Amino acid sequence: MNEKLWEKVANNFIKAGALPVPKSDAIIETLKILITEEQAKFLLLFKKPSYNLDEIRSKTDLDDGSLNKMLQDLMYIGAISGIPSRSTGIMVYRLTPYFPGLLEFTLMRGEWGEKQKKIAKLSEKFTNEMIEMTQKNYEQMMAILEKAPAIDRVIPIEEEIETREEVIVPFEELSKIIENAETIGVQVCYCRHRKDLLGEPCKKTENRKNCLSFGRAAEFTISQGFSERISKEEAMKILKECEDEGLVHKAFHAKLDPNREIDGFCNCCKCCCGTFDIHYAGAIPIMDLTSYLAIINEEACVGCGTCVENCSAEAIQLIDSVASVNENRCIGCGVCAHLCPENAITLNRTEPRKVFIPPPKLKNR
Repeated sequence: MNEKLWEKVANNFIKAGALPVPKSDAIIETLKILITEEQAKFLLLFKKPSYNLDEIRSKTDLDDGSLNKMLQDLMYIGAISGIPSRSTGIMVYRLTPYFPGLLEFTLMRGEWGEKQKKIAKLSEKFTNEMIEMTQKNYEQMMAILEKAPAIDRVIPIEEEIETREEVIVPFEELSKIIENAETIGVQVCYCRHRKDLLGEPCKKTENRKNCLSFGRAAEFTISQGFSERISKEEAMKILKECEDEGLVHKAFHAKLDPNREIDGFCNCCKCCCGTFDIHYAGAIPIMDLTSYLAIINEEACVGCGTCVENCSAEAIQLIDSVASVNENRCIGCGVCAHLCPENAITLNRTEPRKVFIPPPKLKNR
């Protein structure tokens, strides 16, 4: 009976997300570390996307004190979120998707210990299960995911674009995102901390506190100790340091809907971060929304290869000692332009487009 309980609650976490995730032993093992059996039974109440307190109260026998403690304990874990409705101000509780979501919360406080090491190993097991699912059902998975919304929006390095007011929208210009944010939180990068726990430290940066949350999402992460409040000036300083280290700015919108507010902001590298790392491992496509494309000035290019080395999307190669951009792979991040020693690369605006790069097909799978 207990195993059926854990399978049911794991399915609830999977269904809460927008991405296909395998029914996974690693998910169940992780949940058993994070939550109690009593909490697991309570989480089965979450049958729809969101509930207010009165709706939850009507579904449980817990008294108000016990109910409030249950909700608070689950928010502290990251199993549910509690965020006020923008229209009514009433607190709305949602089950957190397992991935992306709860998996990231597990290590976002940057804690070290046997529990965290075990969770990091389970996340690696989960990745391997995702690889197995993708590789065994490759054509079917790609057909489904190609029609799915982009996972994130790439935000270009601002100095590398021509910021004309008639074409730049608020969620495409870095300074406007920061300027418009009511609250900003900074937290430890789950991806890099996971790699640290596995003994595989990041090759691009030594900084670990370089993921940001915004607005109502930031209020939640700050209140639960996942992040700490910072000023707009501090946020811009972090982002500029990330640019100089060759990291890619990626914005994550609420419910993965690019028309909704930005909840979080990652600064991604190829060696650690989920959208790149597990892509190259064979698990998921790169699925980015972007409005920019890198253009090479062939006369200025000296073929040094700096852009090739720093392109996380592997969109640039040298042909006859001149850089060449694969437009189908370019995510318009601007890292190549920012780091080019000859200023031979610019970003040109395009229509908003979804870049879809299938993961590599692996032999013996």
